[in-house]
Amino acid sequence: MNRLFPYPHISVVMPVHNASATLSATVRSILSQSERDFELLLIDDGSTDQSLAIMLRLAAVDDRIRVIAHANCGVAATRNKGVELSHGQLIAFCDADDLWHPEKLKLHRALHRADHNCAASYARIAFIEPEARNALDARTTSTIVNTPLKVTDLLGENPVCTMSNLVVRRAAFERVGGFRAGMSFAEDQEWLARAAFLGLAIRGIDEVLVSYRLSHDGLSVNLERMYAGWRDLATDYADPSGVQAAEAIYCRYLARRALRSGASAATALHYAVRGLRLDARAFLTDAKRGWATLISALVAPFIPRAARIRVFA
Repeated sequence: MNRLFPYPHISVVMPVHNASATLSATVRSILSQSERDFELLLIDDGSTDQSLAIMLRLAAVDDRIRVIAHANCGVAATRNKGVELSHGQLIAFCDADDLWHPEKLKLHRALHRADHNCAASYARIAFIEPEARNALDARTTSTIVNTPLKVTDLLGENPVCTMSNLVVRRAAFERVGGFRAGMSFAEDQEWLARAAFLGLAIRGIDEVLVSYRLSHDGLSVNLERMYAGWRDLATDYADPSGVQAAEAIYCRYLARRALRSGASAATALHYAVRGLRLDARAFLTDAKRGWATLISALVAPFIPRAARIRVFA
């Protein structure tokens, strides 16, 4: 391909750790992009399953794929390594169990071309079951904020939601710095809060461009770790005068996630009650998210788990 810039315009960075069950489908969704000017870096983070073998087979049939392997060091350090080895002017991130809509990279590139002040971009997300094949099987979708994201947006329900949703200008990534090594459950939120704190514009695209696989196994433990990571994050970025309101909204987010993903009813109720106790007004500010979450958490104990997974979103 002839271009003034000698490298692909977009670098897609994917950390991989024991993802053999979903890796091929995720990579296929990236290789099927209508935007063709990209490289895909698959970075194996010390997998003990067949992930590395799958990555090498995929790379053998598409020269846009580069495979890097290193000892396990965590998702933050693995993403940083991918960025370090990448070449694109735009950097897109994808986790090894999510799926992309075919127009994702095209629409993100168009936004960044049209708005040179846009440092990073995200879109809407479809939440799908682990076995789903595409966004058509989604039970619910996320929303975007119509203005550039503020720290308060990111400390609340974080509309970006997953790194599979984020595209960043290289210059912006270099200004913000890499992901905080050692963080596993809030490293993405911490990076976004750091970018917003610096005044960089993070803008949304009002299209569903990512399908996010819900995980029902071990979710309660993950939510606890997410909460612990959030509290560390709030220490650095939350306005002390509004930290209880921000925490209440984040508890609402965790309650909704518990309901959506099939965690125990007690887990959903725990986060809903904690959010109300912290700041009932903040928890109930958004009627759809506030009252609907509270009512759902209250009735969840009386509904079988399988039915909750189908009903709650």
